[in-house]
Amino acid sequence: MSGHSKWANIKHRKGKADAARGKIFTKIGREITLAAKNGGDPATNYKLADAIAKAKANNMPNDTVQRAIKKGVGGLDDSNYEEIQYEGYGMNGVAVIVSALTDNRNRTGSEVRYKFDKYGGNLGAQGSVSFMFDRKGLIIVEKENGPDEENLMMTALEAGADDFVAEEDSYEILTSPEAFSQVRHTLEEAGIEMVDAEITMIPQTYVSITDPEVAAKINKMLEMLEDDDDVQNIWHNAELPEEE
Repeated sequence: MSGHSKWANIKHRKGKADAARGKIFTKIGREITLAAKNGGDPATNYKLADAIAKAKANNMPNDTVQRAIKKGVGGLDDSNYEEIQYEGYGMNGVAVIVSALTDNRNRTGSEVRYKFDKYGGNLGAQGSVSFMFDRKGLIIVEKENGPDEENLMMTALEAGADDFVAEEDSYEILTSPEAFSQVRHTLEEAGIEMVDAEITMIPQTYVSITDPEVAAKINKMLEMLEDDDDVQNIWHNAELPEEE
């Protein structure tokens, strides 16, 4: 896994988010509301706790988080959202997984397929590319003004993390999906600020894209998918050149 490219991607994504923060908050708020339907206490509802952690990492205001929780707990959200995962290939055999929350399966499926097709990709069946990824908890802590490396590593590993990697400008903590909430909670209790904390899909191998035209088309496809209101997460195994 290329940790540095993951962190660079997060910084790139967060930079874009500054211009579209409302859309980011809407998507995370939907996750929080859906999770809160199973209980509004993050101490006993780990899915809610994880969604709140994601909100914090994206600097979502606390009052916005609380409104999303109340909406789910109070039954104010009458939408019938379901989680759907789409899988396919972009140009040059790049594997792509798209996670969506939708109240209209036909609409979302058509939109996702159109965006794959428009930029030389192909939407496949479930399982067509997910076998090329590992589902992991990933926590990223920025090095600059961050905690002591050895203390952070020991805290994470003692809490149940599987691996700790020091990259150029960040520390990466990998966990099993089952241990993710406990490790994240332990770091929170220790006052450690996380720039990203989520259950993610990590590619087992990467496809290096060096042709600028191909890279531009793959980036455009990913951006169009990100702009879709129903799309919550996108994972891919492309190693793309850094944008100017």
